[in-house]
Amino acid sequence: MSNDDTAAAAKGRVRAPRWLRPTIIGVLLAVAFYQMSGWLFHNLKGFLGLLFLAWLFSVTIEPIVDALARRGWRRGAATGLVLFGLFALTIGFFAVFGTILADQLAQLLTSLPDALTRVTDWANKTFDTNFESGSELLNITPDTVKDLAQKYTPGVVGVVSTLVGALFQMLTMLLFIFYMSAEGPKMRRTISSWFPHRQQQIIANVWETAVEKAGGYVVSRLILAALSSIFTGVFLLIIGVPYWLPLAIWTGVISQFIPTLGTYLAIALPAIIAAAQQPLDGVWVVVFGTAYQQVENYIFHPRITSRTVSIHPAVAFGSVIVGATLFGAMGALVSVPVVAILQALVETYGTRYALADDAVGDSEHDTGGSGDDSPDGARPPAPPRS
Repeated sequence: MSNDDTAAAAKGRVRAPRWLRPTIIGVLLAVAFYQMSGWLFHNLKGFLGLLFLAWLFSVTIEPIVDALARRGWRRGAATGLVLFGLFALTIGFFAVFGTILADQLAQLLTSLPDALTRVTDWANKTFDTNFESGSELLNITPDTVKDLAQKYTPGVVGVVSTLVGALFQMLTMLLFIFYMSAEGPKMRRTISSWFPHRQQQIIANVWETAVEKAGGYVVSRLILAALSSIFTGVFLLIIGVPYWLPLAIWTGVISQFIPTLGTYLAIALPAIIAAAQQPLDGVWVVVFGTAYQQVENYIFHPRITSRTVSIHPAVAFGSVIVGATLFGAMGALVSVPVVAILQALVETYGTRYALADDAVGDSEHDTGGSGDDSPDGARPPAPPRS
């Protein structure tokens, strides 16, 4: 081949651009990182949820630990005292009510199918309906019970391993709670040191907001759950509803930690048990639940949650669904505090603009209001017209 032919072949060959090889390598690395991170997240999501629960608990007790630290206590000793106090309160509660709670809970679980049957039969006779009774609805037979027992009852080894696993997870969470609370300021300084000086104040503000809102939300919900349990338990005891203690605890916990639907689920079970004994008692339970909900909404809730984030019920309910879909029961439990933190950060660092006259005018005509959410009711100035 002559030199002229070689030069012509070289000119006809298409050379790849220089950016093609680095781009291909970058895309492959990104895909590999995505696959690896997804695999790690899938296998570690239980541990990550446990870690977040420990952090949430640590920020809940942090105000008490800070108060003790200001009085001269070392943070480690203060954290240990708070955890020991909570443990002692739990043991004291079960020492006082443990036997009653266990007996009533066992009787409640045993009598629940019969209660559903009696309530359904009463509704069919009273309102001329044709609902299936509890036994027909559940289709429970001795063979069904035997099959379920063989399928879902673990052996002795399974029970022991489950108890050991639960104990290990509890001890692990307590260990993380202790170190996160005792080493809280040091951990914040360490994380802040990873950022430039101009961003360290932002990191400190974000951390403080997260601690305040998450801890405040959990504390407020616990207080409201305790109040709901106490008032419900006293009312059920007065009218003579059986199993009043487990039903009161159920009402308090479900009504506060399940958004939107929790209020109805919480009062439904006590109403069914009361109606099974005396139909009129079921009506009184529903009336009490409705009245107490109004008292809580207008008196207890505003006073207790005045310093925490008020989350719209639809947003809270949606966050629970998303959290349960992504992380299961653990995600449903921690989803609302996470949304509270995000909402607080958006309100702190987000920017809102005054509405133009055209945008405000329609809402004024539609609602009859001033169309302005400012405290003094003054309309924001209109933007200059060109």
